[in-house]
Amino acid sequence: MAARPPLPPFTRHTAEQKVQAAEDAWNTRDPHQVALAYSEDSVWRNRDTFLTGRAEIVAFLTAKWQRELDYALRKDLWAFDGNRIAVRFQYECRDAVGRWWRSYGNELWEFDGQGLMTRREASINDVPIAERQRRILGPRPEAERGRTFPVQ
Repeated sequence: MAARPPLPPFTRHTAEQKVQAAEDAWNTRDPHQVALAYSEDSVWRNRDTFLTGRAEIVAFLTAKWQRELDYALRKDLWAFDGNRIAVRFQYECRDAVGRWWRSYGNELWEFDGQGLMTRREASINDVPIAERQRRILGPRPEAERGRTFPVQ
């Protein structure tokens, strides 16, 4: 498997690069592209769902983005050490009947020496919002990269 730089051990700069790369990938809403950042045997906990391996990740993300329409995400580096990164994130989406949601969460990531994520644990809370309350309107514009996204 080809390496996925930046590689651990992470510096602040390389951890920020890894977080932005993850945000960019997830905003494509392409499960196959996103799954390439994870090891073949990657282990996930996403809310109350437990997954192992890329095939399960692709199936999970495919179902997620069929359900979570107009999904748009922001991730911010929280902490890093060696081969681990902690991230806080927010995303917005609408459901099939047009209700809008903002989801707040934290992720813990662990990487192998090739820069592939071997472990991802995500805790997420959903808040209903009105469409006029939306703040995340697609991928992060270039001018906003490197800036922390406010909680509210």
